[in-house]
Amino acid sequence: MATTGRAVIVTGSSRGIGAATAILAANRGYAVCVNFVANESAAMSVVQTIEKAGGKAIARRADVSDERQVVELFDSAERSLGPLYGLVNNAAILERQCGFSDLSPARLERIFRTNVIGAFLCAKEAIVRMSASGGGAIVNVSSCAAKTGSPHEYVDYAMSKGALDTMTVGLAKEVAADGIRVNAVRPGFIETDMHAAGGEPDRVERLRDSIPLKRGGTPEEAASAIVWLLSADSSYCTGSFIDVAGGVG
Repeated sequence: MATTGRAVIVTGSSRGIGAATAILAANRGYAVCVNFVANESAAMSVVQTIEKAGGKAIARRADVSDERQVVELFDSAERSLGPLYGLVNNAAILERQCGFSDLSPARLERIFRTNVIGAFLCAKEAIVRMSASGGGAIVNVSSCAAKTGSPHEYVDYAMSKGALDTMTVGLAKEVAADGIRVNAVRPGFIETDMHAAGGEPDRVERLRDSIPLKRGGTPEEAASAIVWLLSADSSYCTGSFIDVAGGVG
């Protein structure tokens, strides 16, 4: 099935896995909305990379944890790119590494507001539009932390990704009859600057020997799995998960 002109929103796509996904999706013929919340220059750089390669993209600011901003994001993307075909729920945050006993309810609320409520709001908006236009595909970017629990580091982040996994399964079953597929990718140990946000830029290097493939992954490797799940090549997959974690699981 041709992808040319099919509109896709990739949340949190100014950097890392989101940026790699936006660029690859555009290279495969999708029209891409690059979503960002703070770094406009990085988002515009992603758009420029896509346009230089002959693709179509726009950048739109929106905090996915805010329902009004989510609706405006989807309205703006459809006005510029046409009916929505795909959503990649990639936007996520984490905070500095700490043990479970040092977590606070306020921190947990911040993590869940973006990682869970944000994904929920975007998925809810997407299925309304996709149902009206004949179907589509949603790919949730989870994490291998949902399976490992990320002890002593990011249990709150792992909890949020576990919730996203559960949403993937339940939503996939609800909307399958509407022609909407919902799947997830679980990256792990990917070389991005997200580790710096947690206070350890070289975390992947420290953990390298515990990874069966003995290396960290690249954003492009995660993006390949995400874009495959968007595509017709995965047309019989829904409620499914792909781990991109070097054998960790």
